Amino acid sequence: MAFERISITLPRDVLQAADRRARQLDRSRSWVIVEAVRAYLAPPTDAPRQVREADGPVYAVEEVAAARRRHLATDLARSPAERLRRAEELARVARQRRRGRGPRHQVIGFDTYEDFYEWKKASRVGA
Repeated sequence: MAFERISITLPRDVLQAADRRARQLDRSRSWVIVEAVRAYLAPPTDAPRQVREADGPVYAVEEVAAARRRHLATDLARSPAERLRRAEELARVARQRRRGRGPRHQVIGFDTYEDFYEWKKASRVGA
């Protein structure tokens, strides 16, 4: 599927509503707008057309966010010297675990295909 980039101007309240809906669905702003345009352009039918998405976030997003907040709160409760000592200790452990292993592999995650596509284009330019 080919993509085209456009620039549009929306009323602030419409954009805020689209952003809220994107967060609720764990989708990108672009996805929400594309689906709205598709629904608008769809041929009319006798029966009302309604797309139903999951009400909650996908893939336990709330649980992960809560765990990250707890982790952050715990780290911020430490003194700067203690945080530095802990970071150095974790780096030392990571170096020890890497010894004797093959090359290090990195996993990169993307929220949307568009994010991946932009990363891929940028990495090709830099290569």
